[in-house]
Amino acid sequence: MSNTRPGPLRRTISWFWRAITWIRVSLANLLFLVIIAVIVAALWPGERLTVPEQTALRLAPTGFLVDQYSYVDPLTQILERSSRQQAETRVRDLVEAINKARDDQRVTGLVLDLSYMLGGGLSKLQEVGRALENFKTSGKPVYAIGDTFTQEQYYLASYADQILLHPMGAVILTGYSSYRNYFRAALEKLEVNMHVFRVGEYKDAVEPYLRDDMSDASREHNAQWLGELWSTYTDQVESQRKLPGGRINDYINQLDKHLKEQRGDAAATAQALGLVDELADHHQQLAVLQQTFGSNDDESDYQVLDYEHYLALLEHEQPLDQSPQIGLLVASGMILDGEQPAGSVGSSTISQLLENVRESGDYSALVVRVDSPGGSAFASEIIRKELELTRKEGIPVFISMGSVAASGGYWMSMAADEVWATPTTITGSIGVFSAFPTVENTLQKVGIGTDGVGTTELSGALRIDRPLNSLAAEVLQQSVNHIYDRFLTIVADARQTTTARVNAVGQGRVWTGRAALDLGLVDQLGDLQQVIKAAADKAGLEKYQVVEVHMPLSPTEQLLQQLAGEVAGMQLLSGWHNSGVMSLLQRVERELAPLADVMQMADPRAVYARCLECVSP
Repeated sequence: MSNTRPGPLRRTISWFWRAITWIRVSLANLLFLVIIAVIVAALWPGERLTVPEQTALRLAPTGFLVDQYSYVDPLTQILERSSRQQAETRVRDLVEAINKARDDQRVTGLVLDLSYMLGGGLSKLQEVGRALENFKTSGKPVYAIGDTFTQEQYYLASYADQILLHPMGAVILTGYSSYRNYFRAALEKLEVNMHVFRVGEYKDAVEPYLRDDMSDASREHNAQWLGELWSTYTDQVESQRKLPGGRINDYINQLDKHLKEQRGDAAATAQALGLVDELADHHQQLAVLQQTFGSNDDESDYQVLDYEHYLALLEHEQPLDQSPQIGLLVASGMILDGEQPAGSVGSSTISQLLENVRESGDYSALVVRVDSPGGSAFASEIIRKELELTRKEGIPVFISMGSVAASGGYWMSMAADEVWATPTTITGSIGVFSAFPTVENTLQKVGIGTDGVGTTELSGALRIDRPLNSLAAEVLQQSVNHIYDRFLTIVADARQTTTARVNAVGQGRVWTGRAALDLGLVDQLGDLQQVIKAAADKAGLEKYQVVEVHMPLSPTEQLLQQLAGEVAGMQLLSGWHNSGVMSLLQRVERELAPLADVMQMADPRAVYARCLECVSP
């Protein structure tokens, strides 16, 4: 047996490998202990908590108002150092908390802390606003506090009895707009050929690839619906604040003059024009709230309970509800084929949920909340058919349109007993298109050619590296025409009218919910709560519970999401998150969104019912 000692290099590699193994095993053991600790903490019986006898309720929404939380994988949460709850706030939770607090004698008032709310569409703001208006009938005070109020924040703040603004703050109002990037010149320079097939004078979803500016038709109908939404915003804010008509537009259009009168002081300008009630720094705001609602034990804060904790405590207090169930299914995001996570509308995912509703026998009625600009025409039809089957099983189906239910979102809604929209829903956009790029010229510039043989004129016709031949182009245009005709027929049958009348209000044109009601495109105007009540009436229910219909996360997914949420609150990646790299990437993502949408589309027939401009302000 040889007793030769290993050389220095071999010993070094061996030591290094053992160190890696030790680190790997240690990290695995540490992760295992963390998982065990999380499970034990979740199962350990804690002290039974209840809502304090006297407390204010604080509503501090974060991120964007949504109907459904988007699925975010745990790694992304860690890298962006945020959880879904930090990036989004569910409207239904806010409305539920406000409605329950109205009749809860333990809740003495509301405080709106809107500093971290980024927006979410006028229709969603209105739903929260109606709940606030209803809360105020209880006689309990509502305060809004903030360093600065953006346009969306100020809309909700206008429902408060008192608005407190920091002396160094401002009320930032600009009005609504619709500006987009146009790529024709860039595509020409890159020698990318964008092939577009469409039906409808107003189907301007494809304009960014064909033009360098907005068409007259697009300008005309976008100005119409934007103007209608802005008029709604200003009228409601002026009514809530008891301001003279036209004050908001005057504040914006004459801002330089108003600022000059207050020596450039934006906060004083807002107060002078009646937009806020009082200028108060953080200490003064706290003093006002402590005087109104009382102080906590150490006098560091006022008596307050956050709405998330309030809802959690109420859930523990309430006995098990055995009332009949009304299902609430949220279809939010772009409509795509196959299975998709929350935040997108997958035809297979929604079909499975609807099949579960039919087979369970647990639901007396179904409300589908549609908040989608459309997407795949094929996927939209799959979902519509599944909704139709659900109705045939004797389950009433009601559609509640959110901020936007246009094109494919409108298509899938045509299987309902009743279609409801809010007055400011963006809907319609009855039109279809097909679009894809070819890069044969781009490849030739760098010396790459494509050649081969095929057995027919359509063999390899849709390759991205070959020119589109005339036969394929004609086939695609005829397919688009056929699907548009089918869209018209589906709408005409559902709305009990003719295809000619649908075509007159179709061709890709966008309408607000109020205009859609006048045109017969929807049945009623109302928010989600009103739609749920209407569905209950249809099912003959006086007492009922609302149960959300969704795909449950697996235990592993739940655990990973919880762990990611904990890690997201740490400061480990703050340098990366706060660097300009993340901001730059997010800005590039927004600017290239139209191109990304085209690449994401995967309709088996390459035909889409999608409204790219339908993003409610």
